[in-house]
Amino acid sequence: MPGRLTTHVLDTTQGCPAANMTIQLWRIDPTKGPLCLKTTHTNAHGRTEEALLADEEMIAGIYELLFFVGAYFAGQPLATKLPEPLFLDQVPIRFGIADPQAHYHVPLLVSPWAYSTYRGS
Repeated sequence: MPGRLTTHVLDTTQGCPAANMTIQLWRIDPTKGPLCLKTTHTNAHGRTEEALLADEEMIAGIYELLFFVGAYFAGQPLATKLPEPLFLDQVPIRFGIADPQAHYHVPLLVSPWAYSTYRGS
């Protein structure tokens, strides 16, 4: 099976998938710097409709997922209880792809005040 990069986002405050969250994928080139590869949104299940990278797009290197959590939480029912400025606005997760043939899954569990991630399956 060819390699691919996927993600999903869970809203731990409300106990549900984070639907319609904007996500950017960046490749960090050591000589040219950051390059935005794509911008997408999560679906009703907190996932992107397609893999962020797949097949020949999978190249070993350093990448960053940028999750726009502030805009997501601003549109939720709890928005009136959030401080200004927000504690979390954009959450970057920088990671390496060593094996382009492998599946890399990078989930985000997030609230307005904390987040965690791991390499999933």
